[in-house]
Amino acid sequence: MRRLVAFLLTAAALEAPSGAQPRPPVPTISPIDALRAEFAAAAGGNIVYFGLGASQLSLQARTTLAAQAMWIRQHSEVSVRIEGHGDANDTRDHALAMGAKRAQAVRDYLMMLDVPSAQVSVMSWGKERPGAGRAMTMLAN
Repeated sequence: MRRLVAFLLTAAALEAPSGAQPRPPVPTISPIDALRAEFAAAAGGNIVYFGLGASQLSLQARTTLAAQAMWIRQHSEVSVRIEGHGDANDTRDHALAMGAKRAQAVRDYLMMLDVPSAQVSVMSWGKERPGAGRAMTMLAN
């Protein structure tokens, strides 16, 4: 059915009257990108923020993580990767350690909310991708 629709759309574009501007192709979204959008919408986002130099979860972060945990538990076929980020002004080693602490804090909280550990991995970006005190929960490919 999709091929037929694509063929009909292509044929219609080829038969456009002269002088008419053809429509640009409609971008397609990959299944993982669709899941990521669904996850972010259902959980209120995929980023939690930390104070400067801190790795403790705020009340707002816990609220976001509770919504993320609910979605992750409902989608056992999905794996998530928690990416911890350091602060831009930290040394390389300190930023890497801070990113790891932040990612681990998020993972520990998700585990406390009964997210299966097999669905979750963590990593720290340190200064390679400074994130101004944040950790991101990303759906893994």
